[in-house]
Amino acid sequence: MLAKRIFDLILVIPGLLFLSPLFLILALWIKTDSTGPFFFRQERVGKSGRLFQIYKFRTMVFNAESMGARVTVGQDSRITRSGKVLRKYKLDELPQLLNVLKGEMSLVGPRPEVPEYVVHWPEDVRDLVLSVPPGITDFASIEFRNENELLEGVSDPVDEYIRKITPIKLNYYSRYVKERSLTVDISLIFNTLVAIFSK
Repeated sequence: MLAKRIFDLILVIPGLLFLSPLFLILALWIKTDSTGPFFFRQERVGKSGRLFQIYKFRTMVFNAESMGARVTVGQDSRITRSGKVLRKYKLDELPQLLNVLKGEMSLVGPRPEVPEYVVHWPEDVRDLVLSVPPGITDFASIEFRNENELLEGVSDPVDEYIRKITPIKLNYYSRYVKERSLTVDISLIFNTLVAIFSK
C-alpha cells in the first residue's frame, strides 16, 4: 500500500504543477459560462466506509441535484455549455487529483459512490470494494465512460442504474481489488488516456 501511495504522489505532484494553468483556464470558463462555483463537491464513500468530499469541475447549473436525479441521463438539460466539453473529454475529473494528494483517493481504484447507492451493495462485496482506496479510474470507468448515454430514454434511470449497471460495476471493482498491482495500475492509466484521446 505504501508503494501505491508513493506511485500516486510521484505522478500527482508534478501533474498538478503542470496542469495548474489548465485548471485556471477551465475555472474561468466555468465561472463566465454560468452562475456558481467552478468546483462541484459531493459526499462519497471512501476506504473503510469513511465519507469524504470529492472534487470535480462543475458541469451542471448550480444546485442541479435539487432539480433531478444524481445520475446524468443523455443530453441532460442541466448540463452547461462548458460542461458538455468537460464531460466529453473527462476534464471535469481533473480536480480529483487534489483528493489523491490528500490521500482520500488513489489514481486507480474502484470509483467512489454516493452513500445512498452504496447501501444497495451486497455486504460481502461492499467490504471487499471498500477495503482499498477509491480511484479516479479503473476497469469500470473505461467500460462505462459513456454511462449517461446508456441511461438515455430509460423511464427510471436511478432504478436502472442500481439494478443493472451497479452489479456490473461491482464485478469490475471486485476484480480490481483481487488483481491489483503496480502493473495493473499502469495499464489502466494508459488505457484510460487512450480512451479519452481517442475522442
